[in-house]
Amino acid sequence: MSEDRPVGYDRAKRIFDIGSATIVYALTLPVQVIVAISVAVKLGRPVLFRQTRPGKNGKLFTLVKFRTMASPTSATAKIADDASRLTSFGRKLRSTSLDELPTLLNVIRGDMSMVGPRPLLVQYLTRYSDQQARRHEVRPGVTGLAQVKGRNAIGWDRKFELDVDYVDNRSLWLDLRILFWTVAAVVKRDGIVAEDHATTHEFMGIVDKSGAE
Repeated sequence: MSEDRPVGYDRAKRIFDIGSATIVYALTLPVQVIVAISVAVKLGRPVLFRQTRPGKNGKLFTLVKFRTMASPTSATAKIADDASRLTSFGRKLRSTSLDELPTLLNVIRGDMSMVGPRPLLVQYLTRYSDQQARRHEVRPGVTGLAQVKGRNAIGWDRKFELDVDYVDNRSLWLDLRILFWTVAAVVKRDGIVAEDHATTHEFMGIVDKSGAE
């Protein structure tokens, strides 16, 4: 287990999360309106993608993002495969991380933090080793150490190592550096999509070495 952090750290981190997420959400509202209209025109409704994800201590919450995939029931996407459903428009949203803007609401509500291990799929909960499961000792983040160190271009083993490394060494200073590195990664559009996959490979368990979100 990671060493306990002072109560002041958690309080300061939460204040920072609420303040920064609220400011960024307000400043990007005009952009979000444009994105929402574009999603409605190009992909149809609903505009938002909602999915249950595990948060701190495995508690489930509803993640909110802009849709980037065509509906599996639409005329343009009869195949439910993610790679087939991810449109060129959706790829542009992901490459610029504009699809993540509604996730700031999850931060404001307290489901997530600005920085932390990314919230993955519910079915992965039973596939983690005890060490990998430690990523759930903190709130999941909009961005995290694994995202700035390779995002979807690195394998699962390395990704989980970075997640646990963040849990063990988290601090406000580290959070600020990760946010800075995130801006740089978005500008360079590094590691957005793994080869031959809409995002990356599915995590199949502790023996899996491929990579995936």
